[in-house]
Amino acid sequence: MSIVIQKVSKSFGPTLAIDSVSFDFAENSFVSIVGPSGCGKSTLLRMVAGLIKPTSGTIIVREEPVSSPLRDIGMVFQSPVLLPWRSTLANILFVAEMGGLRASAHLQRASELMALADLTGFEHSYPHELSGGMQQRVSICRAMLLRPSLILMDEPFGALDVITRERMGFALQTLWDESRSTVLFVTHSISEAVLLSDTVVVMTPRPGRIYDIVPIDLPRPRRNATLRDPKFLELSSRVHGGIESLETEITL
Repeated sequence: MSIVIQKVSKSFGPTLAIDSVSFDFAENSFVSIVGPSGCGKSTLLRMVAGLIKPTSGTIIVREEPVSSPLRDIGMVFQSPVLLPWRSTLANILFVAEMGGLRASAHLQRASELMALADLTGFEHSYPHELSGGMQQRVSICRAMLLRPSLILMDEPFGALDVITRERMGFALQTLWDESRSTVLFVTHSISEAVLLSDTVVVMTPRPGRIYDIVPIDLPRPRRNATLRDPKFLELSSRVHGGIESLETEITL
């Protein structure tokens, strides 16, 4: 599904968090948002989901303005938010149960996702028996179970160590390549954004505005070798340079 964000601003009391943000992205694309802490990345994500309303401007999803929480979307947060009393498989199937669907009808889909996420053999394990990276893979599988047309991810790897983050990036790419949902991904990691995305949106410090929109024209699938590709390094440098410029402006 395509997303259109038109001159969106958001204030919390006297504080202007986001100021006249406009961009759009195509159906089945993977778009990352990067920028300094407090620039409104997560706020923008929640407005797209319909969880909070813009102070002004319009967000259009499925050719309709967003005015209430959206259905047919998946959401992944920094914390996996798994139910501790449910197994891996039961946690993944929970989203079907919440939608009033028969869990048994989605067993094959759940098994396929677990295989892609390298979770085969852990179907009956409980969250406390899984590593942080494995728990997050469970949450991503759960978000993708019903093949939502839109998936929103708010720093899903933020609590993980660097090595696990890198592995998770490749795992997410595999899962996304299978589903090709439209993804809006918030991250602080420039390399993560460039590795995963079709487009990287760079935001300014609060109030958040669009500083740059960087197309990522790297071939897919992206592998470990991609991280050493001169084009990858060039694109990462462009995004990093934008962030550095913003940080310099803050200190002046």
